[in-house]
Amino acid sequence: MTLEYQVTVSTEDVAFAGTIDDVYITLVGQDGSSKHVKLDKSKSAFHKGDVSRKHWCLLEIHLEKQGGIIIKDSWLPAKVEVESPDGKVYTFPIYHWLTDSKKHFFREGAGLFLSHALCCPHAVLQNDLTCPSGIRTAHSWLTFLCSLLFCLLRWAVYKEGIPLCMEADTLKSLPPDDRYPFTRELELILSDHAMKHWTEDAFFGYQFLNGVNPMMIQCCKTLPSKFPVPVDMNFSKSQLTLRTEMMKGNIFLCDYNILDGVETNTINGRKQFLAAPLVLLHKNEDDEMMPIAIQLKQKPGEDNPIFFPTDSEYDWLLAKTYVKSADFNLHELNYHLLRTHLLAEVFAVSLQRNLPRVHPVYKLLIRHTRYTLQINFLARKSLISVSGPFTASGGKGMLTVLDRSVSSMTYRSLCIPDDIADRSLEDVPNFYYRDDGLKLWNIMFVYGILSFYYKNDGMVQNDAELQNWIQEIFENGFLRRRIPQKFTTVTELVKFVTMVMFTCSVQHAAVNTGQYDLYGWMPNGPSTMQEPPPTQKGKADEASFLSTLPDVQTTVHILATIWLLSLQSSDRYLHDFVEEHFTEDFAKYKVTTFQRDLMKLSEYIKCRNENLKLPYTFLDPKLVENSVAI
Repeated sequence: MTLEYQVTVSTEDVAFAGTIDDVYITLVGQDGSSKHVKLDKSKSAFHKGDVSRKHWCLLEIHLEKQGGIIIKDSWLPAKVEVESPDGKVYTFPIYHWLTDSKKHFFREGAGLFLSHALCCPHAVLQNDLTCPSGIRTAHSWLTFLCSLLFCLLRWAVYKEGIPLCMEADTLKSLPPDDRYPFTRELELILSDHAMKHWTEDAFFGYQFLNGVNPMMIQCCKTLPSKFPVPVDMNFSKSQLTLRTEMMKGNIFLCDYNILDGVETNTINGRKQFLAAPLVLLHKNEDDEMMPIAIQLKQKPGEDNPIFFPTDSEYDWLLAKTYVKSADFNLHELNYHLLRTHLLAEVFAVSLQRNLPRVHPVYKLLIRHTRYTLQINFLARKSLISVSGPFTASGGKGMLTVLDRSVSSMTYRSLCIPDDIADRSLEDVPNFYYRDDGLKLWNIMFVYGILSFYYKNDGMVQNDAELQNWIQEIFENGFLRRRIPQKFTTVTELVKFVTMVMFTCSVQHAAVNTGQYDLYGWMPNGPSTMQEPPPTQKGKADEASFLSTLPDVQTTVHILATIWLLSLQSSDRYLHDFVEEHFTEDFAKYKVTTFQRDLMKLSEYIKCRNENLKLPYTFLDPKLVENSVAI
């Protein structure tokens, strides 16, 4: 007796997703497979087709697209639903470009671990699957299928000492799923606040908390010996001393030691300059973060004066501008490029190499890798090439900064609860990056999802694909240091996956979105300085200050770059789950709950910002993009 299985195929709702080619499907179950059946179609959209087959439990489907020899037509199916005669619906999430005429294999969408699921190789070996000869065991079938799934991406060394990247020579060598679509909308929000307030101490200090680089500031209980500010120094209207304010936890430090001795760039034939400053800040009675001392080089000495707000107008302004230039360079290379872009690529490549599409971790993270490979490929060809950047740390200096940044990067610094605690910033007022970031970290739905699939620590330890994923990240991303090499508990897994989600979405938004808002007024964040840091006070004036800033050509190049980087690059935000990778009711419920929590947080941030002189919007969930896509 033959029974009918009704097949419904959905095509993604994006430009050029449909196809005029013929599409064939094969159903595979525990006891064999159906015939290779051509699906009905109407115009370029696929609808319903019937596949005759005896009643069984479906394991996977095979899709094949056949078209003309001359015209190559790609197709982006969203999902395939198969309804059995007894009404059971099997859902197969696809979300994958089919560009050739080969057979493509897709497993049923319920979250599975590949090594646990492929226990019956005879179910597929006794049909018309094209398999290499000699595959007759579960292990050999698993090895073969893994080779099909993970053959697209390979690791490559871009520069020694920094995380590895994907191997790609041209954009066409990227997997189609990782390329930008043919059309996209762009949006820009520009603020003139920086232009109006860039000289003010309060705005200078504010940016260490809520600017595009909130990663430098830390509480200072003891002054480093290399920064000999008098501890009995009085400041502010209340005649407070540095010593007493440090004891109260009101003194903060920013140390740019990574930049010390970095070989600087030559731009338009002129040698550029970069400071490695130390900055001391004070939380005053009005809860403002105010700069109170700046030293522009790491080694104290007579030729390295400490600048104070009581110095002349241009001495103090020049010192602050060297700090802003140093902050620009370290922010772009360490906290933006390395800790979001390069790490996101490592996470993405290892994900695609090691985890099958039905794996719960793959389902959680795949939306956070969208377009990351393409934007990083383009960056390596232009923005971060040795000849590309118009910054003081460009050229050889860039590699030095990246190498030092990798060496100083810790796992805890990538997890915002740990990072805030390690910098002793839990009680700093008006710290909206911390407030919004911690809320987003805490409402990530990773535990709810993964505890549904991993019932105990043993399931984590025995998941070979999962262990391979973290092992490759450990070796190729963190260069065998400072992160877990394997997972032993569900708790460890949840924290790491949360970190990956946070890094690829929230953290990137924090360090990327506001670049044009704050760097768009060049003196607020010069990419380079054309004169060396001053070695004595009393020499700076307006003319010497202006001559130190980047030239017009450099400024134009940098402004064009940060304008581009600040554009909306994606049509997917943190609350968007356009692709339905999860098919189980419980997992769908957790997704819905997460979306609801994000909308509540967005409303909270909107209400808070109404009462702020300078709203902090970078981590509004409605504005946080899902992935590192620009």
